Amino acid sequence: MDTIASLFSFITTPVSWVIVQFHTVYGAIFGPNTGWAWGLSIVSLVILIRICLIPLFVKQIKSTRAMQTLQPEMKKIQERYKNDRQRQSEEMMKLYKETGTNPLSSCLPILAQSPFFFALYHVLSGIASGKKIGVIDEQLLASARQAHIFGAPLAAKFMDSAATVEALGATLTDVRVVTAVMIVMMSFSQFYTQRQLMTKNVDTTVKTPFMQQQKMLMYVFPVMFAVFGINFPVGVLVYWLTTNVWTMGQQMYVIRNNPTPGSKAQAAYLERLTKHVTQHGKIRRRGEKAIVKAIVAKGRDRNEFERKFVNALNKAGLAAQADGTVVRSTAQAAAQTEDGVTTTTGVTGTDTAGRRQQPKRQSKSQRQSGGSRQVGDDSLSLEKTDEPQDAKPAAAKQPKQPQKPGSGTRSKAQSGQRKGGPQRPKSPSKK
Repeated sequence: MDTIASLFSFITTPVSWVIVQFHTVYGAIFGPNTGWAWGLSIVSLVILIRICLIPLFVKQIKSTRAMQTLQPEMKKIQERYKNDRQRQSEEMMKLYKETGTNPLSSCLPILAQSPFFFALYHVLSGIASGKKIGVIDEQLLASARQAHIFGAPLAAKFMDSAATVEALGATLTDVRVVTAVMIVMMSFSQFYTQRQLMTKNVDTTVKTPFMQQQKMLMYVFPVMFAVFGINFPVGVLVYWLTTNVWTMGQQMYVIRNNPTPGSKAQAAYLERLTKHVTQHGKIRRRGEKAIVKAIVAKGRDRNEFERKFVNALNKAGLAAQADGTVVRSTAQAAAQTEDGVTTTTGVTGTDTAGRRQQPKRQSKSQRQSGGSRQVGDDSLSLEKTDEPQDAKPAAAKQPKQPQKPGSGTRSKAQSGQRKGGPQRPKSPSKK
């Protein structure tokens, strides 16, 4: 670890300078030789670094979501070229290039803060060995060696011997208890951060090997932190615990306000947004408008949660617009349905959802008695109305003649009669 830290000695002076500046401020409040002054200086260093890394964190989120979107295509490539690893790698790189994604973007925040981490480790190792490093002179070095955090020296480690710990003015039991508690907290914060990402902010409709890898990392990372943590000084444990807590809080904010489409977090977010919009009738925040705009642009490609959101707005008399705003809809205005199709209401023969009204079905007795069938607003009578005026009424009421044998071979269709339906009146006989 000392060899790796020495590789980043070029950044040791800036890191030590920042710590000294924060120590000057906190030393005036809590005292220059206290653990609060040095501990809060390290915490402030973490916060400053993480604020500078926010653009990389945003890029990491976009890259992670882009990778989740590409998982189905990646799986097809793996199945198609499962026997040709070289062709599989070429197709993967081609897919990354076409979509503009980079698998390493998700690691950018960790890689970017690694130099600061090792530089801090180098500074604390110098304090433990009594060597001046960076801008920390002899006076600051003596002050840092006297600083204790809950009884553990700033530069003490879990694996230090009793003689080394006594030289720093502490006991081995205090050092190991404090470092063990901090290692457990550091590992738990890492586990919880990864767990909330996998359980809340992952598209549940996509099942790929990438998800299995993320689940495996959820358990591997905490173990790695626990193993390496026993060789970290107390000051480095403070640094890493602070950055884990920052990451956890930052991720909770992103999951709550900008969830991944298709995830449980999106379902909860759209439910909250529905209540807010139905109560106030409008959207105020820019982030909410961007999400609604994206939902409207999807059209028929919306997922289950997005369709429920649009339907809830329609039931409340609201309509989402292409610019992300929400307006009141009227009976004559265009209304957007759940699958993105725009229909109009108020048309004769259609209902409010744009569906054609079906005519009422008549019973068999009504059809046989020559009942009229309703079509729109017009009724068609099955009775013949163009009979000659001079026809005798009695002629139409003549009794039915019995059939002659052999005449049954002639169908009723040939004699002008309908089978099983309303019968046509016979024309008057010409006698």
